[in-house]
Amino acid sequence: MMGSGKTTIGRALGSRLDRPFFDNDQLVRGLTGREPAEIDATDGEEALHDAEIAAFHAAVREPGAAVIAVAGAIVDVPAERDRLRDAGFVVWLRARPETLRARIGSGAGRRDDATDVAWIARRAAEREPAYAGVADVTVDVDSAGPEEAVAQILSALDGED
Repeated sequence: MMGSGKTTIGRALGSRLDRPFFDNDQLVRGLTGREPAEIDATDGEEALHDAEIAAFHAAVREPGAAVIAVAGAIVDVPAERDRLRDAGFVVWLRARPETLRARIGSGAGRRDDATDVAWIARRAAEREPAYAGVADVTVDVDSAGPEEAVAQILSALDGED
């Protein structure tokens, strides 16, 4: 979900693992030449989700192991959930809606709904079963800082060996 720390934690994890980090929003910008919020506002949520899926596909096609921050909407499509599971170790950065809302701040550069805690709560509740179904590990990030979250992920990865 927006505000869960995907970019911050993903960058830190990529650095610790010495792997490239791919951010979905950055990939969307690169593929479309547009901001994700602009795509949503101009062309609608479905067009944004299509761009996010294309960005996810571009990231998993890159050679070698990487850390990928995936747009939350990827789990809305059953085939993409399967692709996500098949792509590697999946981490769900879980946070309460109030935490997500606080981290989103003014919502600048995000979709219009991003600052509505009721919308965030509904979206999180809708996606929770899908997130749980694809995640190899769930990291609660309400009170965990980025380094603590990275440590939990690394510990879970060590348990996979």
